[in-house]
Amino acid sequence: MARFRFRLQTLLHLREAARDERRTALGEALAAEAVLLERRAEIDAQLQAQHELAQTRGLGPLDVDALLNIERYEMLLRAERQLLEKQLRSVQEEIEVRRAALAEADRQVRILERLRETQQDRFEHEARRLEHLQLDEVAAQRWLREARS
Repeated sequence: MARFRFRLQTLLHLREAARDERRTALGEALAAEAVLLERRAEIDAQLQAQHELAQTRGLGPLDVDALLNIERYEMLLRAERQLLEKQLRSVQEEIEVRRAALAEADRQVRILERLRETQQDRFEHEARRLEHLQLDEVAAQRWLREARS
């Protein structure tokens, strides 16, 4: 019996490779987002600590230089957080683009897989039909031989 051969197997492999590349790209973007979110949490914690430090400095003799240093550091942290938010928005937009590309690549692979399954089912059905025809022919020949004898 002949074996089934999917003529578009090479195309299927190419689409699977493209899908895997898209999946990797999405993973990289998600990892970048995680790094940015982690840094944002660190900055928020530092801002909170600076705020608490500024409040405790206000209880007693005033050290103007220390208060100015705290304020400058807070401004630096806020500026870094704003930049980080801008980067985060950019990365999140890229994540959505990459998710859409992955979904499309996955859809293309599924289309070819369904086509392969359909063609394989047809091939197997035709092979069974031919086998039944051959068995019927053998049975008819045997019946004729037995009828003649």
